[in-house]
Amino acid sequence: MLGRVIVGDPYYPLALVEELLAGADVEIEAAQPPWEGDDVIGLLAGPDYPVGKAELELLPALKIVSTCSVGYDHFDVEAAAARGVWTCNVPDYCIDEMADSTLALLAALLRGVVALDRSVRAGAWDYTAAGPLRRIGGTRLGVIGFGRIGRAVAARGRALEMEVWATDPYVSGEAIEAAGARSATLEELLSSCAAFTLHVPLGPQTAGLIGRDQLALMPHGSVLVNTARAGLVDQDALVDALESGRLAGAALDVLPVEPPPAPPPQTPTLIVTPHAAFYSPEAEEAALRRSILAVRDAIEGNVPADALARLPA
Repeated sequence: MLGRVIVGDPYYPLALVEELLAGADVEIEAAQPPWEGDDVIGLLAGPDYPVGKAELELLPALKIVSTCSVGYDHFDVEAAAARGVWTCNVPDYCIDEMADSTLALLAALLRGVVALDRSVRAGAWDYTAAGPLRRIGGTRLGVIGFGRIGRAVAARGRALEMEVWATDPYVSGEAIEAAGARSATLEELLSSCAAFTLHVPLGPQTAGLIGRDQLALMPHGSVLVNTARAGLVDQDALVDALESGRLAGAALDVLPVEPPPAPPPQTPTLIVTPHAAFYSPEAEEAALRRSILAVRDAIEGNVPADALARLPA
């Protein structure tokens, strides 16, 4: 027996893990943190289960930690690599779903769909209840983060005749322009667009990316969609911007604590969805299978296809 593979996230069906690791000569065990043991060689840990230096120290034989998500801010990738531990995510499994959900939320904000529905359910019949409704075509959309999902959102925006601007410190202006968007700095984009979508990973450089100062740059009556990570946005500042009217609306698929300990603020122009933007049956299956197969690669001595960092030689 090579060792144990811990299924540390109940989102993984044990039957699927057993099927995909069949013949790998490992024991499969479902266990909640804290995880420990000198025979644990693989760990499947979802976004709600951090794996940092402290967790790694309890797993001296660990070969790989893998997550069934695009985001990997719950991993200390550098500490793992220094220890010779592979870290893997699934970087491209739900691009269409994320882009479609972002666009759906954006359209709902621009056309007041949710606010109007709430007003009717409250007994009103007033087409102005959501404030001025924007025409989607011609709206200037600022895409913050121009990776796979950001590009897909930009393409959908262009198909709806939106004017798309984009910013990303890791993507050249030439590449952004070649994809049909206008390249801009974050400050230029915030002060020039009427709608904003977020598509950047959460890390030390992006935590609080959209705070009070950035919200103050946005034109009065703008809308914001965040389907990436809650920590990108100062939540208190966002609610204040909505209540003051600086923002006409916001849509969040991610919250600082999920599920939230209390209902979200009852601001009429705030849409909150339960971290569902990634989901379709097809995307779910792909994410689970690829993250499990990455574990198989590592325990068989192969380089996992979705490795986040190269290991020291």
